[in-house]
Amino acid sequence: MLRAWTVSRCGKENHEKLTNYFRHGTVRLSNGKERHESWLFQTKDGFQLWKHNWTPLVRHTPIRPDATPYDGNWTYWATRKGQAIDTPNRVAKLLKKQKGKCKWCGLYFAPTDIVEVDHIVPRSQGGKDEYKNLQLLHRHTRDDQTALDNARAVP
Repeated sequence: MLRAWTVSRCGKENHEKLTNYFRHGTVRLSNGKERHESWLFQTKDGFQLWKHNWTPLVRHTPIRPDATPYDGNWTYWATRKGQAIDTPNRVAKLLKKQKGKCKWCGLYFAPTDIVEVDHIVPRSQGGKDEYKNLQLLHRHTRDDQTALDNARAVP
């Protein structure tokens, strides 16, 4: 289509004008490799049209055969996709970051577990409400964590 456009613009008989648009050149790909291409559609400043086949292929992890979005295992889907149905965005990001495990006890979260977001450094002690200061805990381990934080805070 680009060649047809340049022919309509420059005429068929004048191939020298085609070199105003098409050049031989080297392209640096996103993976760091270089390709030598002929007939690159390129401006005089060096800007070129990106070809589809220069984009590297990215393979994805297949879904577990027994998993469906309707089986209630939101832990698997949240850690896999970063967001599951009915999972808050904050919880999904933390699940993915922690690889589905509780920071306090190290056990995996089950679909029936009650999961709570906890501050590593409590806000009462100057902790901020940022992702690097957040962790996911089981409800019963969060009670233990809070009791320990309160014991440390008492002078």
